[in-house]
Amino acid sequence: MKSFIRYDKNVFEKARAGDAEALKALLIATQPDIKRYARRSCSAADIDDAVQETLWVLARRIGTVKMLTSLPAWLFTVARRECYRVAQRTIGDSFFKGMEDIDDYQDDIQLSNKPSNELRIDLIKAIQSLPENYRYVVLLRDIEGMSIEEIANKLNRSRESIKAQLYRARLLVRELLV
Repeated sequence: MKSFIRYDKNVFEKARAGDAEALKALLIATQPDIKRYARRSCSAADIDDAVQETLWVLARRIGTVKMLTSLPAWLFTVARRECYRVAQRTIGDSFFKGMEDIDDYQDDIQLSNKPSNELRIDLIKAIQSLPENYRYVVLLRDIEGMSIEEIANKLNRSRESIKAQLYRARLLVRELLV
């Protein structure tokens, strides 16, 4: 991922500082990469929506990206998450509308890659069984989509402690699911 080379460091720093013109230039410069990232994670119908959502996230949260070299990985993560959210909205709004009994659709190809209801219940139970501080960090990061920086600020802790708690919490969830 060497795409950050073509981004101007001065534009990046000005955008982080709140310069509207620099932010506009950065959004234009990052759009091709975001679209490429979305193609990896989205269905063809969802790519444009995911790109737009990712650009919105970049515009709102550019200040959380500390270094230009971390921008491509951050954008990839955001694009992947937005692909998931767009697909979830699309499926939730159209496919599942009017379904009374999920068992009638158990062999449907669109559902074949989705987690079973049992797995969802197990996941909920695993998250609920976490110690409260771990559970809170997992919910803020993985469900609410907050960045590590935002969680650290909200809980008045260091980024490192939040990352460590998130790592331990995810390990516990994995152990409980196995």
